[in-house]
Amino acid sequence: MKKVARLPYYVKIRPIHLPVAIMPAPVIAVLAFQHISPFHLSVPCVVFGDAHPGLPVFSLRVCAVEDGPLRTSAGFSIACDHGLEGLDGADIIILPSWQVGRPVPAVLLQALQQAHARGVQIVGLCLGAYVLAEAGLLDGRAATTHWAYAEDFASRYPQVRLDPAVLYVEDGLLLTSAGTAAGLDCCLHLLRQRYGAELANEVARRLVVPPHRQGGQAQFIVQPLPVSASDSRLAGLLDWMRAHLAEPHSLDSLAAQAVMSRRSFTRHFHLLTGSTVKQWLLAERLALCQRLLEGTDHGIEQIAQMTGLGSPASLRHHFRQRYAVSPSQWRQSFQLAERGAGR
Repeated sequence: MKKVARLPYYVKIRPIHLPVAIMPAPVIAVLAFQHISPFHLSVPCVVFGDAHPGLPVFSLRVCAVEDGPLRTSAGFSIACDHGLEGLDGADIIILPSWQVGRPVPAVLLQALQQAHARGVQIVGLCLGAYVLAEAGLLDGRAATTHWAYAEDFASRYPQVRLDPAVLYVEDGLLLTSAGTAAGLDCCLHLLRQRYGAELANEVARRLVVPPHRQGGQAQFIVQPLPVSASDSRLAGLLDWMRAHLAEPHSLDSLAAQAVMSRRSFTRHFHLLTGSTVKQWLLAERLALCQRLLEGTDHGIEQIAQMTGLGSPASLRHHFRQRYAVSPSQWRQSFQLAERGAGR
């Protein structure tokens, strides 16, 4: 079976879609099918179907791929008010999952191809990436899926640039996520794009999930929880580092604080986070930069100092490299979205 290359740990976003300003909440169509997992179906529904303070009420349509009641994998049935005609006029289409090896109906493939041609954002959560790939939408693009199916996916769709080491990947108007719980990360990312980190974080708090997980699937596959005293110390050190991002940090100083050798610290840090210290710090600093741009009037120079990114030039370089927009464009877009929402 084809070997899948391990790519960098971090969440990949290329290019970012700037938040939608001064427009109604998008229409979101979620596709359900026979024997769908209730959990997978509930992920986009709980994020976009429930009313959350501060957010517009989304127009959510659950659309059945087949006619008649749908039997779930848990043994009960559901009835959908829409068929594939519910995809018409949708701004976002979400495939919550799929059954590997099950043929994708030609009518569904055609509907997705037509929606993509209209400029609709299409999301494949977990094994839903198989459907996007089957429709040819992911040819030549970056994508991810559940780590356990990475080799199978790569062998079926060699034309897709699969990255099995991240939680979600955005390439143009196509967005794919890793397994199960990563679907929540992906849906919260969609909220964050349009309405900013603070509102996305508030929804995450109501759902009692992390607002944004750094790292990739390897972080949760290899070692989901600390299993030793040294890892417990590192978990506490991560919290301390987040509270002191403005300070300079070196491998030697952090290893000393963890009471570990440099080599042992580096190994345990990678096992716990799925990344290097340098990569982890940069991701955390950029996440803090996002929040400061959205929620404060601080200047770029001050934000660069507060986040530990050094100079404004360094901040702009890393921010544009990660998000494909400048910090000022990011701030302006969220300010426009805020005024458009009447907040």
